[in-house]
Amino acid sequence: MEISLRGKTAVVTGASRGIGKAIAKSFVDAGAQVMLTSRKIDALQAAAKEMDGETDVFAANAGDIDQAQACIDTTMKRFGKIDILVNNAATNPYYGETLGVDSARFDKTFQVNLKGPLFWSQAVWNASMQKNPGVILNIASVGGLRAEQGLGVYNLTKAAVIHLTSQLACELGKTRVVGIAPGLVKTLFASVLIENFGDKLAAALPTKRLGEPQDIANMALFLCSDLASWITGETYVVDGGAGVRSGTM
Repeated sequence: MEISLRGKTAVVTGASRGIGKAIAKSFVDAGAQVMLTSRKIDALQAAAKEMDGETDVFAANAGDIDQAQACIDTTMKRFGKIDILVNNAATNPYYGETLGVDSARFDKTFQVNLKGPLFWSQAVWNASMQKNPGVILNIASVGGLRAEQGLGVYNLTKAAVIHLTSQLACELGKTRVVGIAPGLVKTLFASVLIENFGDKLAAALPTKRLGEPQDIANMALFLCSDLASWITGETYVVDGGAGVRSGTM
């Protein structure tokens, strides 16, 4: 089944690589106009060159409210509307016991991972979706649904993003708010985990492989399309079956 986003305009944060880049490309391939945004303009321009469709780029730190507003304003001037916002950008500057975190890295993690999605959503709502309902997609993590060693602070932010998704869905009515909680996906962001635990984790999965960015992009495309028009407030786990116990063969 071909999923179409023709006539739609999307903004994707963290779009220069990994999951964000895969989502942006899938949206472009489906016919959407896409504003790609992340911190580094050269990486954005390189990503946009790989996409065969109507794109633009805007360098912005996802945790900076003023830069978020500037990106949304520019998108409105460029495309005239915003139908889809993908809050994908995230950071994880700290790995270790939760009580061992310092204030600076705690604040940075929450600034990008939670304050970012909230205020990008606010900017899009005020600029476009309040009058013309759209879709807000938050990229969370399976870590937001469970406890695990080393990633406690990061996972706190992702648990909050999952709740933010349902809370905004409750408040925004016809503007749908949905989430994806990926498992371990082969990206530069997750490279340390993959290098140290990837083979073992993949072997334990029913699907016997780690995720690819396109696996998440496929779900994003569906959730942001009209095929999902009666879905809001939910966050969907895409983890290769890590949440189930596979039988022995």
